[in-house]
Amino acid sequence: MISIRHYCNKGMSKRFAWIGCTLAAVLCVWTGCKDDVTTTGQSVLDADDAIIVLTDTFGIRSSIDSCKAIAAQADSFLLGEIETDYGLLRASILTQLACPEGFSYPEGFSVDSVDSICLFMYYSSWVGDANSPIAVNAYKMDKGTFRYNGTYASDLNIDDYCSHQKSILTNHRIVVASEKLDSIQDQSGVYMPMIRMRVNDEFMRDFASIQSFESQEAFNQLFNGILIETSFGSSTMLNISDIALGIYYRFGYKKAGRDTVVHDMKAFYANSEVRTVNALSYRDKQEWVERLQQDSDTYNYIIAPAGVYTRMGIPMAQISDSIMRQMKNHATGDMEKRPYVNKAEVWVAVENMETETGRNGWLQPSQYMLLIKESSMERFFKNRELPTDTCALLGSLTEGVDSIGDQIYYYSYDLSDFLTNQLRQTSNDTVLNMMLVPVTVEYSTTSSSTAVTSVRQQQTMSATKIRSAKNGMKLEIVYSGF
Repeated sequence: MISIRHYCNKGMSKRFAWIGCTLAAVLCVWTGCKDDVTTTGQSVLDADDAIIVLTDTFGIRSSIDSCKAIAAQADSFLLGEIETDYGLLRASILTQLACPEGFSYPEGFSVDSVDSICLFMYYSSWVGDANSPIAVNAYKMDKGTFRYNGTYASDLNIDDYCSHQKSILTNHRIVVASEKLDSIQDQSGVYMPMIRMRVNDEFMRDFASIQSFESQEAFNQLFNGILIETSFGSSTMLNISDIALGIYYRFGYKKAGRDTVVHDMKAFYANSEVRTVNALSYRDKQEWVERLQQDSDTYNYIIAPAGVYTRMGIPMAQISDSIMRQMKNHATGDMEKRPYVNKAEVWVAVENMETETGRNGWLQPSQYMLLIKESSMERFFKNRELPTDTCALLGSLTEGVDSIGDQIYYYSYDLSDFLTNQLRQTSNDTVLNMMLVPVTVEYSTTSSSTAVTSVRQQQTMSATKIRSAKNGMKLEIVYSGF
């Protein structure tokens, strides 16, 4: 369930620490000079300097919302088609290839020097039926390409980039996720599932004729990119981590007066230097979202990569009016008090951790959940911002026990700084809407600290079921003013 916990004794903000120390010192001096303790406070502080500490309780609300698409900023990509309780998801990949700037083939290289070209895909994991076959196919993006700094959504129209006129493969590739036909081990011995697909002669000649590698922009004009998709199979979804096109060629030279033939390979990668976009579509999405919304009095849901989120409504106008009125009522002087929220920790309890069975047993809650102002969502993800106390708060899936010793899972958020900032705004919405959004997080670690370096909308599959706020969730706030 979702619960709110607040603490005042140990969680007080550092900004009040100096006040406590000052008061303690003054009281020690004062008690050595007076015996009457009933006037403590009035005798050491001016009325305008008195600190007010109060509590209040507010109701909040939650509901399910669905966006049309998510921003395509992932570094791993779904491929395939799979049926779940949340609809049938179909995922395709459109990608440019990085130009090896400054590279040149050996002297005398020609199209006839090429032995073969293969398309490689590595997948880090899969969901669904590991033994169910799927057919993978690939096409040239013959109608358009991406701008590196462009913004692309997961519901982009594939027909704007590819005509599907002819496959670039000799045959579509049948893939079974659990098989290891093409798989290899990396240098550390870690098993890397791989799919190897040989391209047809027509594509091989076309690609080998490209020998201009001055810049990425020029290369994109000669080669727009590749579309990768599946043509049948609806039980397995691959999580693709790396894509590359390898061109195998030979060239000759004289060594010690003798003709020598050398075989070599050049790889063209779909890496961070180019754009790769996951095209995602859910069949009958509106119908199953409406079905979930009928359950909103009891549960809310966050589904990725469907763009189904939970909206939490915080009654900011009511909170602001109540806090300012209470501080005015309790004030003893004429000076207006500035409000500080000392503690307001939101706990979002997860209801479906390791409880799903059947075909959706693998569909588990997201590891990271962002609580973000709805008005800031588009800007936050477009500009690749990082969480701040004034815009977005990051929570991770945490295991714990409740008051009777039962195991629970939850995300937690400290709203104290966030609410303090909101209370000081010149104007506030009657209700401040915040969204629970599943995200993928990257960290950088040094010997002394760990920092978040990237937060992106989650593009792998997850389903998070939480208790609805209509079940009686209240927001209790400990605040002060001076």
